[in-house]
Amino acid sequence: MAEPLEAFRNAFKIPELKNRIIFTLVMLVLFRLGSFVPMPGVDGAALVEKLGQSGAGLLGFYDMFTGGAFSRATVFALGILPYITASIILSLLIPVIPALEQLQKSGQEGQKKINDYTRYGTIVLCMFQSVGIAMFLQGMGKEIVPHPGLMFIFVSVVTLTTGTAFLMWMGEQISENGVGNGISLLIFVGIVADMPSAVINMFRMLGNDQIQPLQAVALVFLMGAVVAGARVVA
Repeated sequence: MAEPLEAFRNAFKIPELKNRIIFTLVMLVLFRLGSFVPMPGVDGAALVEKLGQSGAGLLGFYDMFTGGAFSRATVFALGILPYITASIILSLLIPVIPALEQLQKSGQEGQKKINDYTRYGTIVLCMFQSVGIAMFLQGMGKEIVPHPGLMFIFVSVVTLTTGTAFLMWMGEQISENGVGNGISLLIFVGIVADMPSAVINMFRMLGNDQIQPLQAVALVFLMGAVVAGARVVA
């Protein structure tokens, strides 16, 4: 036990490593703070109460990946998962599209272009997903969204897309200027932050027969697969 603590203390004696650790911690704190900034036009307290009454269902497990941002309807409600999805889709397209395969083989410059395509794909996915979330929230009634309509959907798309774009930037900054893989760290911190309530929610759903034991096991494996996928594609 003493050795890891000693290694941690020694890390702060190296100026460059110390700066990287501090930078990473600052980024992670910003991530957690952003998980509590509400979306415009949504009564977050009413949403949390309604989802709590319904048990949240499988949405609770998606919520865990966002660190609780989804159930609170915050600016980070989409989390970093659209970026992971875009990365996986692009990696599957590379072997079947010669132009992309050529880019991958063309060194650092080609990889930069592939990264740009991943960012563009992330934005497109965010737009579609944020429309779905806005319509889902509207469908929950006026106690959740007091003023539904096209303007609410538009504001939600802009807010949620910007939130994920900011998370994507944060992840890249951590990878370049901090410690570890930025995208993986964001997912890990989100899961750890919401783990207690997610575990309680899972056992509650099992007790109420909302999910079966095999489904719970499958969701745990899915969680691990997402984290592993983040490490591979980020």
